[in-house]
Amino acid sequence: MSRIGRKPIVVPAGCEVKIDGSTVTVKGPKGTLTRTVHDNISVTMDGNEINVSRPNDNKTNRSLHGLTRSLIFNMVEGVEKGFSKELEVNGVGYRVAKQGSNLVMNIGFSHQVIMPEIEGITIDVPTPNKIIISGPDKQKVGQFAAEVREKRPPEPYKGKGIKYVDEYVRRKEGKAGKGGK
Repeated sequence: MSRIGRKPIVVPAGCEVKIDGSTVTVKGPKGTLTRTVHDNISVTMDGNEINVSRPNDNKTNRSLHGLTRSLIFNMVEGVEKGFSKELEVNGVGYRVAKQGSNLVMNIGFSHQVIMPEIEGITIDVPTPNKIIISGPDKQKVGQFAAEVREKRPPEPYKGKGIKYVDEYVRRKEGKAGKGGK
């Protein structure tokens, strides 16, 4: 039996869960998320707990059991608290700003890199070298943060670029000086 899949999901006060066949809708203070679960997996509601179960021990059903439970748990947590990723911009002259709903980045190119804010994501720029991406959908937040980081990933010699706050950039030594024969 899946250890993760067996655990019930406790729905906090202020969140509303609606299960309609294979569609799960979670509504909370941060927004509304909807997901369609696989036909083999059944999702039931007992009071303020959500239970996820599978019909048998086939390999596909076992793998979907824990996955479905984790996805629904992330939906509940997202609409209640939300998710966020923090990025840091390092480099001389590198800076970011928010103009309207666009993220404008000066990151060493001859032009500014502009990324529009997508639906369900909010971008916050507290300082010129910090970006905070937040929203209720964990997948969208992580994907958008990865796309921002992809514009200028950190390089190993000086550490210039965009990196996650908790990311460690392994530094390399530069070229050795003039060597002997």
